[in-house]
Amino acid sequence: MSKCVGKSVTRVDAYDKASGRAKYTDDLCDRSALIAKVLHSTIAHGFVKSIDTGEAEAIDGVVRILTCFDAPDRPFPTAGHPWSTDPKHQDVADRLLLNRHVRYYGDDVAVVIAENEVAAAQAVRAIKVEYEELPFVLDVQKAMEPGAPQIHEEYPGNVLAHTSLRNGDYEHACQEPGLIKVEGWYDTPTVQHCHIENHLCYAYEESGKVVVVSSTQIPHITKRVVAQALGLPWGSVRLIKPYIGGGFGNKQDALYEPLCAWCSQMVGGRLVKLECSREETFVSNRVRHAIRTHIISWVRPDGTFAARKIECFSNQGAYASHGHGVCAKGMGAFPQLYPCPNVEGDAWTVYTNRPTAGAMRGYGIPQAMFAGECHIDDVCRAIGADPVEFRRKNLMPVGFKDGFSKNELYSDTFNQCMDKAMAAIDYRRKYEEYQHQTGDIRKGIGLAVFWYNTAVWPISLESSSCRMVLNQDGSLQFQTGETEIGQGCDTAFSQMVADAVGVPLSAVHVVSSQDTDVTPFGTGAYASRQTYIGGFSIMQTAMALRERILNVAHEQTRMPVSNLDLVDGNIVRKSDGRVLETLGELATECLYSLEHSQHITAETTAQIKSNAYSFGCSIAEVEVDIPMCKVKLLRMVNVHDCGSLINPALAEAQVHGGMSMAIGYGLSEELKFDEKTGRPLNNNLLDYKLSTVMDHPDLDALFVENAEPTSPFGTKSLGEPPACSGAPAIRNAIAQATGVYIDRCPITPHVLYREFRDAGLIRD
Repeated sequence: MSKCVGKSVTRVDAYDKASGRAKYTDDLCDRSALIAKVLHSTIAHGFVKSIDTGEAEAIDGVVRILTCFDAPDRPFPTAGHPWSTDPKHQDVADRLLLNRHVRYYGDDVAVVIAENEVAAAQAVRAIKVEYEELPFVLDVQKAMEPGAPQIHEEYPGNVLAHTSLRNGDYEHACQEPGLIKVEGWYDTPTVQHCHIENHLCYAYEESGKVVVVSSTQIPHITKRVVAQALGLPWGSVRLIKPYIGGGFGNKQDALYEPLCAWCSQMVGGRLVKLECSREETFVSNRVRHAIRTHIISWVRPDGTFAARKIECFSNQGAYASHGHGVCAKGMGAFPQLYPCPNVEGDAWTVYTNRPTAGAMRGYGIPQAMFAGECHIDDVCRAIGADPVEFRRKNLMPVGFKDGFSKNELYSDTFNQCMDKAMAAIDYRRKYEEYQHQTGDIRKGIGLAVFWYNTAVWPISLESSSCRMVLNQDGSLQFQTGETEIGQGCDTAFSQMVADAVGVPLSAVHVVSSQDTDVTPFGTGAYASRQTYIGGFSIMQTAMALRERILNVAHEQTRMPVSNLDLVDGNIVRKSDGRVLETLGELATECLYSLEHSQHITAETTAQIKSNAYSFGCSIAEVEVDIPMCKVKLLRMVNVHDCGSLINPALAEAQVHGGMSMAIGYGLSEELKFDEKTGRPLNNNLLDYKLSTVMDHPDLDALFVENAEPTSPFGTKSLGEPPACSGAPAIRNAIAQATGVYIDRCPITPHVLYREFRDAGLIRD
């Protein structure tokens, strides 16, 4: 029997996407659609006192203008989390369709609906808004100070949430004689996802339902949020997700789907399209949380930890979105990655007058790994330890089991990953060669590891459904609620289906789009969960389909089911391997039989109550021009233990993409704000410095395959992990080259100048 899993088969959507046949949201929208454009606030904090729409309404082509005074006072949540029937575990509902209380520069205060783009744009510019301005705050810790501007009345001190962890007796452990205290503050920036396709949706009414077509990662969740926002029964909303041009977590929120649906309602159910510009995507969608982290480690001279403490301050921006889950996940990695018997931790998620932070690739772990892995190199410097050997001594040991998630480290994965990366880049020789350099041009090499979970259980629901339908020719199509957003999950799922059912890959057809009226329930694309979680429902549904096929084969061949098998699309007698009939012959006879006609299908739902660790490391090699305050990345290697590879080529592509994001995070990307007005300063692709092909060296993506025993296919998370350890590896390489240990990213020329000047390496 041929196996598909483990092979680099061609993507199932490759030809359609390469040829332009693939239809995205904008391709499907009828050109007769009305155009909706949002008017955004030009202050960072305050109240809308009045809105004058007279001049705008007189513009030819304007159909209707809706303001914050028209919008229903019905708060709703936007985060792409599964719904919880326990009110205590539901997402914070702090969002309105349009806002009279303006909480950041760019908040939504009105929307124009017009017959064309030109009229809509002209009308937005013609609207006059009078504001009552209030003081604003952009810094996360300043927002917590007494007397800081209050952003949401329900959250005193602007603290959305606070959690703590306490293991052992930190205060007592700190008193052990001979300990070395290592302390540091680490800052990570606000960045944006910068996916190719901006957020876009359109809405209309049909057959008593509000229909929304959207570029979203979470169709079933967005359907529910739209219904909540509009005050409708959930079944009266239909959400359709076509092909999607990337999301990286930005589209793991209900963004403008509720507003677009409301606009359609307000013009009698007509077709309305709402498309974000790139500038709006930067500010009025979602960003990554900027997190400030304080770490104290008490270290023995032998290189072991006596006690550790962490404090995390997460800049949430104006609205809750995914809220505290991001910061809490980052803090949760701290006691697991480097176990220590005495640990204290506190995590705060704090409202500020900045764009709303939500999910972004890595979900708190890129921030946590930057702080944690930079700190580990700081510890090594303080005690004179080798960075690799210190990690070997202190990293999570084989057999470690987390008491909450029940995740377990089954293999010596950290040493395997580090050994493979070090061999690939000749780390040991270069590390020794680059020690104690002088001169203006210096090289360095740095390492960082990462920790990642695969799914969201037991924090939240993990459920996946799958439907399979057998066609007359022996082929089959299948659907899941887990969404393809460019990462290749439809291809991986197709390989799984082929092997699980027992048919050639060419006989498997995936329904790539999701339609909540048709598609079985699934919570969508996030948490690097699809391949792991989808594997459960795929295997379960495949077993049910096989059982029904073999029961029909028993009727048609008179062979007992126990002596039948389905292999490569053929009904085979196990005892001698004889092919009794093809699956196509069976399906045709079954469907058109005058004696027992039936359509062979299977659909199941799997609730998954397990999770899995995913691990790996990055090594970066850099060249630093000290007088020019310039870093050139010479080479980067990532090694991942993501379990068994379903499709090695897709896996490598995932890693390359994540490494690219890590390079930008480490060296160039940051959304900046005017301290006097709160206005974003570089919310465009010219001034926001994404890393380009000129900034990329050769990227090596390597793997250690330790099959995950909790997974039906031995796989675990890979989508987000590649973005987690690259930035601290770059920082640690710069530190080795220069002796300067920088405490923030991105490490731009401006940052290098300040640090090199303070270290005496350059003069003003």
